Amino acid sequence: MQVQLRHSPSFTVARAFLSPGESVRVESGAMIAHSYGVQLSSRVEGGLMAGLKRSVLGGESLFVSTYTAPAEGGWVDMAGVLPGDVMSIDITPDRPFYLARGNWIANSSGVQIDSQWGGMANLFGGEGGFGIRATGHGQALVSVYGAIDVFDLLPGQPVVIDTGHVVAYDLGINFRMRRAVEGRSIQSLKSGEGFVFDFTGPGRVLLQTRNPESFAEWARSPAAGKNPRSGIFG
Repeated sequence: MQVQLRHSPSFTVARAFLSPGESVRVESGAMIAHSYGVQLSSRVEGGLMAGLKRSVLGGESLFVSTYTAPAEGGWVDMAGVLPGDVMSIDITPDRPFYLARGNWIANSSGVQIDSQWGGMANLFGGEGGFGIRATGHGQALVSVYGAIDVFDLLPGQPVVIDTGHVVAYDLGINFRMRRAVEGRSIQSLKSGEGFVFDFTGPGRVLLQTRNPESFAEWARSPAAGKNPRSGIFG
């Protein structure tokens, strides 16, 4: 599978070019268009229990759509829900990845996905605790809110990242969760930050430049409906 990105980075569309008979698994609702002759099947990936686990715990759809190219090959266009970028992650047997809840949109046929406990940081950070584990050999596509930043950490190199901005990371990387202001819950709340990850290399971490949870909170707030000219709501 070859991936081409266009309309980056604000409204990225990923086009997966498929060889004859090749398939791509796509999150339900992520497909925009596909070439004529591409066949669609939708089923519970890995069986009912695995599908329920991925849906309930990982935050993804119960059903996974599989698009298979005809004899002459084909393509499938995909995008995420929120405006932002898309990135293809290389998955190998010795380098599986954790994908944060809601960011996975597709993977090549050689990659397997399952729910994965992402740590208490995700639970308290509003991400539900669980995400997606991508294993095997191939590519996994993730969509983000905003643009994508990538940290390739050297051995022993640390970085601190807000939980809501983490998109994916090497499953072998060292990390811990803590309050933004250690040992002081009230200070963390006053700072506007809740919990953060301390990552330590070696390993790769992917970030999104906007926080979906922060946007959702803003959209639910009175400020989102205020008319700046009139000074009234509505």
